[in-house]
Amino acid sequence: QVQLVESGGGLVQPGGSLRLSCAASGFTFSSSAMRWYRQAPGKERELVASISSTRGSTSYGDSVKGRFTISRDDAKNSVYLQMNSLKPEDTAVYYCYAPYFVSWGQGTQVTVSS
Repeated sequence: QVQLVESGGGLVQPGGSLRLSCAASGFTFSSSAMRWYRQAPGKERELVASISSTRGSTSYGDSVKGRFTISRDDAKNSVYLQMNSLKPEDTAVYYCYAPYFVSWGQGTQVTVSS
């Protein structure tokens, strides 16, 4: 059974940083591309970042380029999202996603506010 468990969300001031983690189980993580999405209240779910398997190639949504970094540790079956220079508009529930298995985590809330 595929499971994705996010952690690391919280309340942070504008300009601050957070690191989200997603622990995966139930599938061969090292062979799977992974993604982070986010959804703000009243808005559609938005692709934030992607990372491929093997080479670890990355891509980012325009709104987070240069501020967020996606990475993975195949030994720990985990994917991460380092978020720097956070803005109030980054406030959302952040979800981990395994596209091949069409599987979502439960999400972790990130709130950027002074």
